[in-house]
Amino acid sequence: MWDDAFPSFLIGLREGLEAGLIVSVLVATLVRSDQRARLPHVWTGVAAAIGLSMSFGAVLTFTAANLPGKSQEAFGGSLSLVAVVFVTAMVFWMRRSARTFSGEIKQKVTAALGMGAGVLIATSFLAVGREGLETALFLWTTAQAAGSSSGPLAGAAVGLLLAAALCWGLYRRVLHINLTRFFSITGAVLIVIAAGVLGYGMRDLQEATVIPGGTSYAFDLSAHLDPASWYVTVVQGTLNLTPQMTWLQVGVYGTYLAIVMTLFVRGVRGAAPAKPVPVVLAATDVAGAAKRVSVPLDSADAEQPATPAATRAGSPAGPGPRPGAGSAVASTAVEAERSAAPAPAGGEAGSVSADADKAATSAAIEAEADPSATSAPEDEHAAEGEPAAEGEKPAEPGASGPDQPSVPAEGAVATPSTPRRFPRWTVPAALVAVPALIAGIAIAAGGGKPASGTPVVEVSAADCGKGFTAPKPGRQTFQVRNTGSRTSEIYLIDPVSNAVYGEVEGIAPGTTRALIATVGTGSYAWRCVPNGGKAVTSAAVRVSAGGGSVQAVLPVSEKDLAAPLAAYRTYVDQGLADLQTKTRTLQSDLDADKLDQARKDWLPAHTRYASLGAAYGTFADFDAKINGRTAGLAGGVDDPAFTGFHRIEYGLWHGQSAATLAPYAKRLAADVDALRKDFPKQDFDPADLPLRAHEILENTLHRELSGNADYGSGTELATTEANLDGTRELLTLLRPLIDKRNAKVIPAVDTWMRRTEQLVLAQRAEDGTWTPLDKLSDTDRQRLDGSVGQLLEELAPIPDLLEIRKAA
Repeated sequence: MWDDAFPSFLIGLREGLEAGLIVSVLVATLVRSDQRARLPHVWTGVAAAIGLSMSFGAVLTFTAANLPGKSQEAFGGSLSLVAVVFVTAMVFWMRRSARTFSGEIKQKVTAALGMGAGVLIATSFLAVGREGLETALFLWTTAQAAGSSSGPLAGAAVGLLLAAALCWGLYRRVLHINLTRFFSITGAVLIVIAAGVLGYGMRDLQEATVIPGGTSYAFDLSAHLDPASWYVTVVQGTLNLTPQMTWLQVGVYGTYLAIVMTLFVRGVRGAAPAKPVPVVLAATDVAGAAKRVSVPLDSADAEQPATPAATRAGSPAGPGPRPGAGSAVASTAVEAERSAAPAPAGGEAGSVSADADKAATSAAIEAEADPSATSAPEDEHAAEGEPAAEGEKPAEPGASGPDQPSVPAEGAVATPSTPRRFPRWTVPAALVAVPALIAGIAIAAGGGKPASGTPVVEVSAADCGKGFTAPKPGRQTFQVRNTGSRTSEIYLIDPVSNAVYGEVEGIAPGTTRALIATVGTGSYAWRCVPNGGKAVTSAAVRVSAGGGSVQAVLPVSEKDLAAPLAAYRTYVDQGLADLQTKTRTLQSDLDADKLDQARKDWLPAHTRYASLGAAYGTFADFDAKINGRTAGLAGGVDDPAFTGFHRIEYGLWHGQSAATLAPYAKRLAADVDALRKDFPKQDFDPADLPLRAHEILENTLHRELSGNADYGSGTELATTEANLDGTRELLTLLRPLIDKRNAKVIPAVDTWMRRTEQLVLAQRAEDGTWTPLDKLSDTDRQRLDGSVGQLLEELAPIPDLLEIRKAA
C-alpha cells in the first residue's frame, strides 16, 4: 500500500503547501487592512474551491467506471497525459513565480475589498481552486496506476495534513522554511514521477489500441525480477517503471525526463541569487543598512523613524541575501516595525501589538518564498542616495541580540557565503540513477534467473515448449521466453480438444512473459503461433496425481463465426428495409403538417433502428447522422450537426412546427437510404458479434436508463425493449457456440432476460404509450437497474468464451 503512496504524498504536500500559502496571504492581507469581518468571505471561497476539487475527482472516477474496457483505458491514458501537462506547467510556474505570487495575491485582495463580498469570495475561490483541480487530476491518475490499492489516498491525506501543519507554523511564525529550495527539490522529484505517469498513460493508450506498438517491448525483465518483490513494488509504485515496457514507453519516458529536467535545472541555476561580494560599511551607514532589511507594512509604518531597537535588528547590506536569511529577515522586520511605531496610550497597546503580530505574517511569508526580496526595495533607494530617516542612530557594536548577527564595525568586510558541497544537478540525477541502480543490483544478485521454483519454457517456431515438463497441480506461473525471431502468440492447451488453459499474446523476440494457469488432471502442451507463420505444438505431458478437473476454453476461429455472421447480416439488411419504410412514413407526416401522427410514427421507426444495435460498430458515420445526440456539440440542440431521430424528437415534443422539422425528416430518410445501399459493402469484424452481446445492453444502461438519451418523448423504456430484442436475436445465433463451451451461460442469461423484460413491459400502457423514466417510482427504478445489472453480469463471459484465438 505505502509503495503507491509516495507520489500522492508529494503532490498533496506540495499542492497543499501552495494552497495554504495562498490562504495565509489572503488572511494576512485582511488582518493587515483591519478587515477581519471579511474573513468569512475568504473561507467561503476556499470551501467552494475544495468542494469543486472533490466533485471534479468524483466526476473523473464515475466517468471512467461507466466506460467499457478499451474506452476506459483510452480515457485514463488521455487524462494521464493531461495531468503530466498540468504538473509540468505547475512546476515551472512555481519556480518562476514563487518570488512574486504573494504580492500579486495581495494586490487582488486589496482591489476586491472595494468591490464587495462577491468579488472577495471569487478571488479566494479562483486562487485556491486552480491548485485543487490540479491536485484532483494528478491524484486520480496516480490512483489509476495503483489499481485497487488505497496507498494514493493515504499518501495524499498525509501530505495535505502535513502541508496544513506547515502553513500553520509559518503563519504563527514558529517555523521557518526555505520555500525556494523546497519548491526546487520537490519540483525535480515531481518531474521524475510525471515521466512515469506519462509512460503509464502511453501504455494505457496502447492497450486501448489508440496508438500502435502495444506488443513491441523494449525490455522484459519479468524473468529476472520477481514482480512481488519489495524493490520492484517500490520502484513501480513510486516511479511507474515496470519490469516490462514497450519501446514507446521507454522513448517517451527518457525524452520527457531529459528535456524537462534539463530545462528545470537550468532555470534553477538562472534563478539563483548572485553570491554576496565583500562590502565595506562605514559606521555611519549601519543605521541605513538596518533600515534596508526592515519590511514596512504600509506607508504609515514606513514613515516612522527608526529606533535603536530597529538598528539592533540590522544585518550586513549587500546585493544578495546571506545564507538562511529568509526567516531571520522576516522576524527582524517585525521587531523593527514594533519598535518604530509608538504604542497608543491606555488599553489599546495590547490590540495594536496583536495587530502588528498578525500583519507581519504577510512579510514573513514573502521572506520565506524569496529570501532576497526583503532587502531589494530599500537597496534600490539606497543606491539612489536616499538619506537615512530622521532619528536613526548608529548601532553600538555590542547591541546585537543573541539570535541576530552583530553589525560589522567600521571597515569590516562581509564574508561571502560558504560554497556548495554539491552542484545543483546532484539531487535530480540521483533521483533518476537510484532506481536504475537498484534494478541492476537486483538483476546481478539474482544471477539472471527467475524466482526459485518458477518453470521456464522456451518457445519459438522451430522448438515450441523447450524445457516443459509435467507441472505440479494447482495454480502455476510459467515464465515463457521467446527465443525465436518473430513475435508470437503462445498458448497452453489441451492437445486433445485444443481447449486453452492460458495464453500470452504478442510476445516479442528475446522477451519473457508470465503465463498464469491452473493445472488439473489432463493433458497439456504448448502451441506457438508466430506472426505470418504456421502453428507449432509441443509434445504433450500428462498430469494425473492430485489434480482435479480444470475448465479450459475451447478456442473459436473466424470460420466458427462465419455462419452466425452471415445470418446476422441478413437480419440487419431486412431490418434496414423495414426502417426505410418507417422513416418515409414519418417524412410524409411532416410534409403533410400532421404533427400528431408524426409523434405516433416516430416511435416505431426509432425502435426499429434500436433493435439493430449489434450493427452499430459497422454503421460507421451513419449512426451519428441517424441517431446522434448533442454530446460534444457546441450548439446543443441548435447545432447544425444535430440531426436524425433525436433532432426530430426534440422538435415534436417542444412545439416546433412541421415546416421546421420537415427538412430533418427528409435528411433522415436520405441517410437511411444511403446506409441501406452502403451496408452490403461494409466489413463486419466477426469478433464484434460476441462483444455486442454484452455492449448493447451496457449502452442501454448508460444511456436510456440514465435519462441521457431522452429529448422529450419519454420513451426510454421503449428503446430499452428494442435493445433487448436485438440482444435476444444475437444470442439465438451464437447459442450453439456458447453451449459447446459453457452450457450454464445461456440458461442464466435467459432467466434474467425474462425478468428484465417483464419489468420493462410493465410500464407500457394498453394504448401503447410508455411511462417516462423520470416518472417511475424509486422502487421500480431500483428493480429495473438491478435486473439489467445482473443480466450484464450473466452476459459478461460471452466475449471471452467466443474470443477468436489462433490456437484454434
